[in-house]
Amino acid sequence: MSVGLSFEELMEYTEWERERWRDLFAKQGDAALATKSGQNGDGRFDTIGDLIRHIFSAETRYVDRLIGREPKDTASISSASSEALFQFGEKSRARLRGYVQALRAAEWDAPFEFKMLKLVIRATPRKIVGHVSTHEIRHWAQIATMMRLNGHKVEWQDFLLSPVLGGGVERG
Repeated sequence: MSVGLSFEELMEYTEWERERWRDLFAKQGDAALATKSGQNGDGRFDTIGDLIRHIFSAETRYVDRLIGREPKDTASISSASSEALFQFGEKSRARLRGYVQALRAAEWDAPFEFKMLKLVIRATPRKIVGHVSTHEIRHWAQIATMMRLNGHKVEWQDFLLSPVLGGGVERG
């Protein structure tokens, strides 16, 4: 028996999570986006805003690659504006949804190859879309940790507490 989560369910979860983050930054203000990501990073993401832009940029670039377009440069999107970031996230998600919905069943496991940095990556669209989902979830957890370590109150973001697949949560 094979049981699993669909990409639709993972996208529903990450959209719920994105809305919670959007609400948090609306309440805390854009200054929270300037929270430093830490001294031991690799230098690509200095702030929380940079990391959020990276989440949405990766989603955009993977869809670009999958549809045969040159990946877009997203550096012009402000990492200091939550509204700009989350509008970008809406656009990137719409493109991913469109790709997932248009892909025929036989195409999910077709070999695919692309260059990224100094790597040649071979993966199927199924694996790439799975990577996009887990990539985002991992980074939101990083952001939650960084925010908490810097004194910001962050609500739980767990899949179990989301409305995806039903259930419910009460404070008791």
